[in-house]
Amino acid sequence: MNISIFGLGYVGCVSLGCLARNGHTVIGVDVSETKVKQINSGLATIIEKDIDHIIREEHNKCRISATTDYSRAILDTEISIVAVGTPSSATGHLNLEYIFKVAENFGRILRAKEQFHVIVIRSTVLPGTSAKFADIIEEYSGKRRNVDFAMVSNPEFLREGTAVHDYYHPPLTLIGSDSPEAAEKVASLYNHLPAEVVVTEVKVAELMKYVNNTFHALKVSFGNEIGNICSALKIDSHKVMEIFCKDKELNISPYYFKPGFAFGGSCLPKDLKGLQTLAHDHYVKTPLIESIDKTNDLQISRAVEMIQQTKKRKLGFLGLSFKAGTDDLRNSPAVALIETLLGKGYEIAIYDKNVHLSNLTGTNKEYIDTHIPHLSKLMKSQISELMHESEIIIVNNKEKEYIDILTNVEWSHPIIDMVRLPQEIREKKNYKGINW
Repeated sequence: MNISIFGLGYVGCVSLGCLARNGHTVIGVDVSETKVKQINSGLATIIEKDIDHIIREEHNKCRISATTDYSRAILDTEISIVAVGTPSSATGHLNLEYIFKVAENFGRILRAKEQFHVIVIRSTVLPGTSAKFADIIEEYSGKRRNVDFAMVSNPEFLREGTAVHDYYHPPLTLIGSDSPEAAEKVASLYNHLPAEVVVTEVKVAELMKYVNNTFHALKVSFGNEIGNICSALKIDSHKVMEIFCKDKELNISPYYFKPGFAFGGSCLPKDLKGLQTLAHDHYVKTPLIESIDKTNDLQISRAVEMIQQTKKRKLGFLGLSFKAGTDDLRNSPAVALIETLLGKGYEIAIYDKNVHLSNLTGTNKEYIDTHIPHLSKLMKSQISELMHESEIIIVNNKEKEYIDILTNVEWSHPIIDMVRLPQEIREKKNYKGINW
């Protein structure tokens, strides 16, 4: 396939060499005549393990060239990869001046091209950038997206120092496009790699680089704060984290990475507070760990705001315990939410078959007596009774009973979902999820 790459910096140079090595004919484009001369002399534009050999070998095979001429590169290729820089401003916003200047050039040149052209944005960009790029092309060319040209978001996940290895051994290949033809064409560039090709919506693909790298930063900071606590206690921090990483069921897994309501229960809040106290007692600053419960509290505040926006006053809660299949009310976010709403004067009804007031003892009873002392007046024995009295339903855990009734019973009032109910319920017009 004939491919053009715009931008011969880090990502562009690695992509140029690796695509050529895979048998494609690749032309690089850059405003820097120095970089163009380097590629045309068989030299890499960056210092990176193995890329210098690849560029030299593929240049000798006549698979690689470079130019400053946008027109030649676009008209002579069927796929263009945009890998220009998107530096941050002092305020943290991206400078997209370069990428939108590229879009204007594409628009002017595609005006004269009859063949369907695919533009792949490999640069790190904010959600919505591909759509604006396409808007600019349409304005300057008179062409129509997904008819004469198509946009694809294909973010890179290359680490400096191991970029060539990462290119050939990705965890996955991510493609975002609303053109099946374009998505399939770009996917064909990666079909030989030992990783799943994931095709998704454009904005999802555009956001993923930020999500990935923010999580990597979070992991480094978390590891360092644990290390600082261990140091104060004269504990081997690397041994602690080595054991931590052995748990692939919960610690290193998808289990807790599901957006939804606040965490609760008897363990997470108690042990988080215990670690915070331990750090404090040893004069160790842990701002990341200190902020975890603040984020949790904000999720409860978010739920309050969503309920207030409905303008309804009679609320029905399905689920009171902190998760399905338990009667544990300690630190249940549902209890905290109900306590807040009671204080604001809302009428509240609650149904939870696992919570039997007559059986509440010990810490469960103490917790409820402190937070909702008149709970017995709010509990309903039947879901039908609760739905009859309520103007809005808030679902707090994923009991099958709640799913069945909301799937099969007509309910015209709002449903607010904290646990991500099945698709059939999420498609209802009166439905809203807490963060989806």
